[in-house]
Amino acid sequence: MAASGNAAWVVWLAALLVTLILPSRAHADASLDGRTLSYQNDAGTVVWSRAYPAELGPLSGPLTQDGLSWLAVGPALYAYAPDGEQRVRLDFPAEVSALDGGGGVLQATAGFGSVRQTFTVTGTVTDLQVQGRVVLPPDAGITGWLARAAAAVPQAQLVQAARQDPSNPFVQLRLARLAQLLGDRSGAVAAAQQAVNLGVPFAASVQLASQLDTAGYPAVADLALGRAARDWAARGYDPALAVSQAALRAYGDPLAELNVLLSQNKLRRADAWIRYLRLTSPRFEGYPETYARYARILDAQDRGGEADEWRQFSLSLSAGTLYNLGPGSLPALQSAARLLALALLLAILAALLSYTLHYWTVQGNDLSRLGGRWRSWLRHPLSRARRITLAYAGFGEKLVLAALLLGLLLSLSAWAWTGRVQDRLLSPVLNAGTYGGAWFYDGLDRLGLSGNPAYIALIRGLASQLGGDTAAARQTYASAGSAPGACILNNLAVLSVQGGDSAQARDSFRQALAQDPGQLSASYNLGLRPQSPETGFQETLRPGQPRLCYPDQQTLIQALDTPPGDSALGLLSDPWRTLNNLPTGLPRPLQWLWVGLLLLLGAASLLWLIIPRLPGGRDAGRPPLYRLAALLLPGAALLEGAWGSVLLLGWAVTLAVLAGHLRLVPADALLGSAGPGLGTTLMVLLAVIYGLNILLFVLDEVRSARGARRAERA
Repeated sequence: MAASGNAAWVVWLAALLVTLILPSRAHADASLDGRTLSYQNDAGTVVWSRAYPAELGPLSGPLTQDGLSWLAVGPALYAYAPDGEQRVRLDFPAEVSALDGGGGVLQATAGFGSVRQTFTVTGTVTDLQVQGRVVLPPDAGITGWLARAAAAVPQAQLVQAARQDPSNPFVQLRLARLAQLLGDRSGAVAAAQQAVNLGVPFAASVQLASQLDTAGYPAVADLALGRAARDWAARGYDPALAVSQAALRAYGDPLAELNVLLSQNKLRRADAWIRYLRLTSPRFEGYPETYARYARILDAQDRGGEADEWRQFSLSLSAGTLYNLGPGSLPALQSAARLLALALLLAILAALLSYTLHYWTVQGNDLSRLGGRWRSWLRHPLSRARRITLAYAGFGEKLVLAALLLGLLLSLSAWAWTGRVQDRLLSPVLNAGTYGGAWFYDGLDRLGLSGNPAYIALIRGLASQLGGDTAAARQTYASAGSAPGACILNNLAVLSVQGGDSAQARDSFRQALAQDPGQLSASYNLGLRPQSPETGFQETLRPGQPRLCYPDQQTLIQALDTPPGDSALGLLSDPWRTLNNLPTGLPRPLQWLWVGLLLLLGAASLLWLIIPRLPGGRDAGRPPLYRLAALLLPGAALLEGAWGSVLLLGWAVTLAVLAGHLRLVPADALLGSAGPGLGTTLMVLLAVIYGLNILLFVLDEVRSARGARRAERA
C-alpha cells in the first residue's frame, strides 16, 4: 500500500517537472501562419482564425496584451478577444512596421522615409485609442485602405466578413447594396446608416459619402460628409492651408465627385459637395475655376444673387497671396518675366543687327589692312578685338545696349526666382491641409527651407503645436528672435490659453493685433468676430477653442527662398550657375552656348562703354541695308535718341506678348484669361508703332540729307 502511494507521488512529481521544464503549446495564444492569424485555447484547439489577403499590406505581430491579441495589417491595428470578437481597429498614418508591448504598454511604430513615429495605445479594454495626433498623409494607399479591404471580400463571404470586421463601413455598404438588389429596402437603408455610424477617418468618410450618393442614399451621404468635416477639424486640418488636387484625390476625391454631379446637372447634390469643400478646404488647387463654373450654372438658373456670393467668396480667398493676385500669382509673374526676357532679347538682337549693318563697310575697310574680317582674328587678335562692331557705335548706342542687357539679366533672374519658388511652393508637404506627422517632417527636411528664419520658425513651431508638443513649439517660436511676428504672437497666446494664463494670452492677442491690424486669428480670439472662411470653420467645427494663425502664401514664399533682390545679387555673383539653372527646356549644350554668348556680350558692352569710339564710326553714313533694317525694326536706327529706345522696346514687348497669345511661348498663366480681342489690340499697336517709326525715319532722313548738303557747301 505504501509502495503504491510512493509510486503515485513519483508520477505526480514527474508530470509537474515536465510541465515546468518542457515548452507546451497547450495554452491560449494567437499565432500567425503565413497570412492567417489563429487562436488556440488552453487545450491547443484552434478556436478561430482570420486570413488577410496580400493586397492589404504587411503584417506585424501578433502580440498579446491585457488579454487581447493584437495584429497590425497595413496601416490598421486590430485587437481580438479570446472568443474572436474584434474589439477595436485603430488607424495609423502609415503601414505599421513594429509592435512592442514592453513594460505593459502597447506601442506601434509607423513612418515615412527616415522619419518614424511611435504611437502608444491607451485606454481600457472597452475604450482603446491611439495617444496623440494621427496625421493622414495624402497617400491613397493609406487613406483608401479600408475600401480596398472591403473590396477584397468575395460576395459570398460578405455576411461573415461583416461579423468578423464590424468596424469597416465599406463592408456594410456592400451589404446595403446586396439587400437593395434583393428588394429589401429597409434592410438596405439600415445597413447604409450603420456604415455611416462607424468611426473612420475623414478620407474614408468622403469615399463612403461618394458611394452612398451613387447608391441613391443622399441623406446618409450628407451625414458622412458631416462626419468627415468634424474629423478633418479634430485632426488639426484647417481651411487656411492650401490643398492640392493630388491630396484631394487621396482624401476621398470630393472635387471629382463635385465635377461629376455638375456634369450630370444634379445641382442639389453638387451643392452639398461644394459646401463641404468650401467649409473644410476652400483653397483647394483650381478653386477659382470651380467656383466660377458653379456661379455660371447658378446664373443660368436665374440665381444671380447666389452666383455673385460665390464669386465674392472666391475673390476673398486671394487675400494673403502674392500681391493679392490669387493662387496663380507666381505662375503669372513667371510668365511675365519670361515674356519680358523674350522682349529684351528681341530688342538686343535688333540693336546688334542694326549696328552690324550700319558699320559693316567702315569695319571692313579697317580690317582689310589686318588680313580681312575673319583672318584678322588669327593674325592680330588684339587689334581685331579692338575693332568689333560695338567699337564703332556711339556712346548712346552702347549705353542702350548695356541697359538692355542689364534688363535681360534682371528679367532672367526674376524668371529663375519665380520658377524656383513656384516649384517649392507646390511641394506636397505644404499642400496637404495641415502640418505635422512623420510624412510632413520627412518632406520638409528634404524641401530644405532657406528663406526668412522667422517664417521657418512659424511653420515648424505650428507643426509642433498642432502635435501637442508645447515645449518644442515654444522653443521653435523663440528661434524667430526677440520680436516675433503677429502670427507667432497669436500662437504663443494660444499656448498661454491652454496653460491657463488667460491674462497673458489676451495681452499677447492685443500685441499681435496692434502689430498687424489684419490679423484675423488674433481678432477672433479677442472676440471681435471677424468674418472669414477660417473663422466660420472655427465657430462651426471647433467652438470654444482659440484659433491658431497659419502662414499665408506670402509668408510661405518668404520662408521657402531668399527675396528676389537677393536672387538678383546672386545672379551678379554667380551668373553662370544661375543662368544655366533657368527652366528653358533646352538641351544642356545649347543652354551652355547661349549663356556663354550672353555673358560674353554683356562683358563686351560694359567694357566698350568706357573705350572711346573708333573714328570711322562717325563716317559710316546710312547704307541701304541699314535703311531697310530701320524700317523693319522700329527704333533700331534711332538708338542715339530717346525715341529709338521707346519704339524698340514697344515693338519687342508687343511681339513677345503676341507670341504668348499665339502659344508660341508658354504664357497661359498670364494671358490665358485674355479674350480674343487681345490679338486684334496687339496688331493695332504694332501698326501704330510702325507708323511712328516710318514718320521718325523720314524726319531723320530729311535731317541727314540737310546735314550732308550743309557739309558739301562748307
